[in-house]
Amino acid sequence: MIALSSIRSAVKKGTALTLGTSCAGLVGATVYANTDSGAGFRREVQFWSKVFPIVADYFGQTSQRSPLVKYHKFTNTGIYDFPKSGNDDEDEKMRKAKRSELLTSLHERHAPEILEVMLDLKGLYVKLGQVLSVTALPVPEAYRELFRTLQSDVPGHAEFESIVKPTLERELGKPIDELFEHIDKIPCGAASIGQAHRAKLKAIDAKGNLIKEEDRDVVVKVQYPDASWQVPADIECVGDFMKMCVYAGVIDKESSQMSFDEFSRQFLSELDYEKEKNNLHAVYESSMDPKAPYLKHNVIIPKVFDELCTGNIITMSFIPGVTMEAEAKRQLELLGIDTSGGIAQIVKNAARDAAEQPNDATSGELTRRVTTRVDQKKRSPLSWKMSASKFVGRFVGVDSILWSIRTGKKLMLWYQATLVATIQRVPKYFVSSSWDEWAELHSTAAAQAARLGEIDGWCRALFDVHGHQILNLGLFNADPHPGNILIGEVNGKSRIGLIDYGQCKKLSEDEQYKVAHLILSIANNEPDEVIAEAFRDMEIVTKNDSTEFLAQFGKLMFGRFEPEHLQHEWHMNLHKKDRVLYFPKELSMVYRTSLLLRGLAVSLQLNFSIGEQWKKHASEAVERIKSKRIGGK
Repeated sequence: MIALSSIRSAVKKGTALTLGTSCAGLVGATVYANTDSGAGFRREVQFWSKVFPIVADYFGQTSQRSPLVKYHKFTNTGIYDFPKSGNDDEDEKMRKAKRSELLTSLHERHAPEILEVMLDLKGLYVKLGQVLSVTALPVPEAYRELFRTLQSDVPGHAEFESIVKPTLERELGKPIDELFEHIDKIPCGAASIGQAHRAKLKAIDAKGNLIKEEDRDVVVKVQYPDASWQVPADIECVGDFMKMCVYAGVIDKESSQMSFDEFSRQFLSELDYEKEKNNLHAVYESSMDPKAPYLKHNVIIPKVFDELCTGNIITMSFIPGVTMEAEAKRQLELLGIDTSGGIAQIVKNAARDAAEQPNDATSGELTRRVTTRVDQKKRSPLSWKMSASKFVGRFVGVDSILWSIRTGKKLMLWYQATLVATIQRVPKYFVSSSWDEWAELHSTAAAQAARLGEIDGWCRALFDVHGHQILNLGLFNADPHPGNILIGEVNGKSRIGLIDYGQCKKLSEDEQYKVAHLILSIANNEPDEVIAEAFRDMEIVTKNDSTEFLAQFGKLMFGRFEPEHLQHEWHMNLHKKDRVLYFPKELSMVYRTSLLLRGLAVSLQLNFSIGEQWKKHASEAVERIKSKRIGGK
């Protein structure tokens, strides 16, 4: 009886403990689910519930570790089901061909499912798809083709009344009617972590000060309330997914890890609005210095309104204009180059891949990447000129290539302008409707031809300003892609606006000095030994420490594009000589910035040497820092 009573008591206690624990667990789970971490966990579960079966299918059918693949190998079925020749090399080729066929079928089956996941979860996943659609990484064509559809999709924006307005009022501590004369409910820009709205400030600010009319037009950048937990959760999912793909043998570990590290760093840095505000304020203040190149080139930076900024909101002056991306896109389309992926993304990824993957032989071919027609079926009247120019360029130089392309464009535009003027002068009853429509379509040809003359000045201004930021200010925008450059007009004169300072990099004086020394060695056409030594001073490490490799690599990075740079073989041979083991981060960001600017220039058919463009700033930096060091002794 005692034993039975003890058992009953133990059962009651166990039941009570189990129920208590379950209740406590249920309460704890409920509380956790309503935290940022819990919301992130729910999103991760949503991701993996859809993606894990896809990864499992790839692993099960293709990985050497898979029991099914081992069974196929043992029974000569699956990818091992082919007539054996007795020659190991030939048999291995057959096995790889069978595996390639299997992968193609898997890609075609699962690419639509992955696209659906991206569209369902939105945010970072859509951005990832856009990047993968144009990256140099070996993304299977079935995926790349579907991911290209994401390029034309405008990112969805948060509902103003239910999300944006409450966020603004909570962050700024006042009803928006007391802060703004009006604010557009439809955003002027939207991204994965936030969106921007045009607004007009009240004539008198909170302190009773009168605001100038020209300073009242602003842009309010608002971070989504969910971004702080959603982005880290998504990055963790993508990172784990990548590791599983590497384990399954679907992607290469080294190149994918480099790209993922850059991708995650970029998105996490964009969450820090406080840092972005401080960077923007510092660059704006430096742009007011008459000794800086901004005023000379009519380049402006948005002004920050500190009293209307928080950790989740940045309010800055509005800069009117069209993006330089639109100008570059128009120039490339005239040559028959496919820009469906967006010229900003093309140039940006070309620069990122080169800076983050210095050992990738294709990463240095920036000229080829931004002047090669992706869609060979689409031709333009200028396509043959570009092809002929590249052939001639092997003998007379890249400048001749780009000059002939620009000249061909100018001649065609002036020809069109002349024809338009002729058609407009002829009485209407002599002109067919099709010719009339053609004249209307090409009515801006003369303006476009005149605009071509300004492009060189725009590019020189951009090089000058960013050279100043890197080598004098020590704070620069490491993401100056064409979408962040605005071209406007004031009193009949072009004006350049530089926006978006979410990805800034700071350099110490020692780092500035080393970068300046490297730039000068290339600009002054120093011997290979001098250039290589300047590289070594920056602590770059290569497998063989080849002086020739370092010198050629440096000239490729910061010199003028030469005819051999158009040839894939040249890059392959360069990277056969040596291999980069360590590429300093500060140099990587400077290189990436220079590549973005140079990629933009090349897309506009201009060839600039970074060394020549930054030589003046590099000389000033070396002298300034030398003087400080001598004075400090």
